[in-house]
Amino acid sequence: MVLVNTFNTSTPCSDLLSNNSLYHTYSVKAHAGHERNKLADKLAKEATRESEICYSKFPRSEIEHQEREISIKKWQQLWDNTTKGTATKEFFPKIKDRLKMKITLTPNFTAMVMAHGKTRSYLHRFKIIESPVCPCANGNQTVEHIIYDCGKLNNERRKLIADISKEDHWPVGKNVLVNKYLKQITHFINSIDYGNM
Repeated sequence: MVLVNTFNTSTPCSDLLSNNSLYHTYSVKAHAGHERNKLADKLAKEATRESEICYSKFPRSEIEHQEREISIKKWQQLWDNTTKGTATKEFFPKIKDRLKMKITLTPNFTAMVMAHGKTRSYLHRFKIIESPVCPCANGNQTVEHIIYDCGKLNNERRKLIADISKEDHWPVGKNVLVNKYLKQITHFINSIDYGNM
């Protein structure tokens, strides 16, 4: 590619940009003695030797991308340092990964990833019910219990385990469930009838 305008071959790169001229580019065969190609080579070498950058504009999209990356990094630091949301952190430890997901939120899904509202342990903690023990009698009804152990959900869990066992060994972590098996874990969670639990 060669810059085309009316300038002589001794014009420095920085001067080319400062005169607000319009430049056109076209391709020529390299090392064929073309005067403008020699000039392009000279300018490229000059630009590599200069410590001063001879351009000053970035596309808006690049600035937006950089600002988004900075914002996500700050958000991640806040997320890592907070003592709140520990149950949710087990599902979504990385903000960047969560932002890439398209999740259809349902009451069951939200209750599960936040460990709020529907489990017997949560309801017992706020003295809404007398006991945190799951009706399956195999432990307290926590998010972990529901996903990994509850006997009342064995049929639903078999399907989940079958899907996951094609690639991973059960049990997998909660972050793996949402990052690799979002469709399967969402189906499992949404199939839970808490009224019968």
